Amino acid sequence: MDVLDAGRSERPGTVVADTTYGPVRGHGDGAVVAWKGIPYAAPPVGDLRFRSPRPPEPWSDVLDCAVFGAMAPQGHDTSVPLDPSMRIDEDCLTVNVWAPPPDGEPRPVMVWIHGGAYCLGSSAQAVYDGRLLVERGDIVLVTFNYRLGALGFLDLSSLSTANRTFESNLGLRDQIAVLEWVRDNIAAFGGDPGAVTLFGESSGGGSITTLMTVPRAEGLFHRAIVQSPPATSVYGAERAATVARRYLELLDLPAEGAGDLIGMPVDDLVKAGDLLVDEIPTRVPGTLAMAPVVDRDLVPHYPVAAFQKGLSHRIPLIIGSNKDEASIFKFMRSPLLPVSSEAVQQMFTGLAEDNPDLSPERLAEIAAAYPDATKSRGVLALSRDAAFRMPVLWVADAHSRHSPTWMYRFDHATPMLKAARVGAGHATELPYVFGNFGTLNPDPTFWLGGRKSTLEVAGRVQRRWLAFARHAVPAALDGSKHWPPYTEGTRSTLLIDNHDSVVVDPDHDMRIAWGDEVMGFS
Repeated sequence: MDVLDAGRSERPGTVVADTTYGPVRGHGDGAVVAWKGIPYAAPPVGDLRFRSPRPPEPWSDVLDCAVFGAMAPQGHDTSVPLDPSMRIDEDCLTVNVWAPPPDGEPRPVMVWIHGGAYCLGSSAQAVYDGRLLVERGDIVLVTFNYRLGALGFLDLSSLSTANRTFESNLGLRDQIAVLEWVRDNIAAFGGDPGAVTLFGESSGGGSITTLMTVPRAEGLFHRAIVQSPPATSVYGAERAATVARRYLELLDLPAEGAGDLIGMPVDDLVKAGDLLVDEIPTRVPGTLAMAPVVDRDLVPHYPVAAFQKGLSHRIPLIIGSNKDEASIFKFMRSPLLPVSSEAVQQMFTGLAEDNPDLSPERLAEIAAAYPDATKSRGVLALSRDAAFRMPVLWVADAHSRHSPTWMYRFDHATPMLKAARVGAGHATELPYVFGNFGTLNPDPTFWLGGRKSTLEVAGRVQRRWLAFARHAVPAALDGSKHWPPYTEGTRSTLLIDNHDSVVVDPDHDMRIAWGDEVMGFS
């Protein structure tokens, strides 16, 4: 579609955009128009359960897009702030767009992948509301729902038969379907399909590091911002088959009865998935029950290994992690990350078993880099570095050999978060990126003050992210500290705090202790 034809006013406060599947009505206040709940795929129900996304049925009447679509089926984990009024349904494959009223001028596009350990979350979470970011950056913003947990990241392909096919990496396939939808439709909303920035956090960031090595995704996005990715939490087909068999056991199904999953109530599938989500990381700390799988089909290689072999897409990249990633998992008592000395020791045992070339002496060298390894502070640091900091460094080192790369570390925390010993914990940077503070109920962020400095930090983060989306260079152009590219020669890293600073190789000792060999579970 010619961008000059993008959008048309239907009545005051609304704009209709014509997509490849039918017209959609957005609602706005003059500054930003929002289209919510646009179907990008057919409902993945019945025979389409555990199958790749299919195109939706076209429609001819204008589809009113005033409210978010249903969120993907998932457990009710209180650690993720979700609106209790939100509907949960398998028919969840919808996309949301925020944009200035289309005026014929193509704008950069930012596509957000929400996190939640591949089993939780929704694009409707208030922290992801796109209005402020669009107003500040004059961009088009896309968020979306994708299948989660057992329905999205449990690989049942080993149970396929002549009569029933189960496909792998369904959540990733949904994400690719969204990127294809953006390519084909975003011009209708005033966006430039040739300037798409994919950004995401936690499992959303891990999805991006995986997609950056997926041939089918190449060319669908042109730059990436990756926040706190568990980049090594991608598993092999044999391990995936073992997890699939355990899932059937939790449902009292024999292997030959896998076909019964198609007709089972979705609540039963989610409950069994929740049990698995708790069980797997408890038995093998440092691993996830459900995550992307190297199926040699959609995902041909372990992503971090693919980065190291020079197989990642040639696009500019911003990547980083938070100073105190692990603290929030201890605060929530979550099994998703090992936060006790016993669990960390089990994690190291698993590393040794999964990496036969990893000697006890080598593990001892790593542990020696953490003088408080038996205390809470050292345990959290070890867990943080294994899950986030080292995978980020491995990816940045490899990608910077052929494409522009920038590294950050998010260090800022409000006085309240510091007092609670959360600090710059996992996901605490999210409101800084979107500008949406006060989305928790109640929200303790500013109980001890710090609002003014926090909003200043948020402004700098947003300006850098938006400059990258527009120019492929994160230049804030507002007098902020210059952010040089990351290379293996300098390892320049932007430390984001009350006052930004650029530090050369800030994690030198930790990086040397861990070494260059990629460690992970398969």
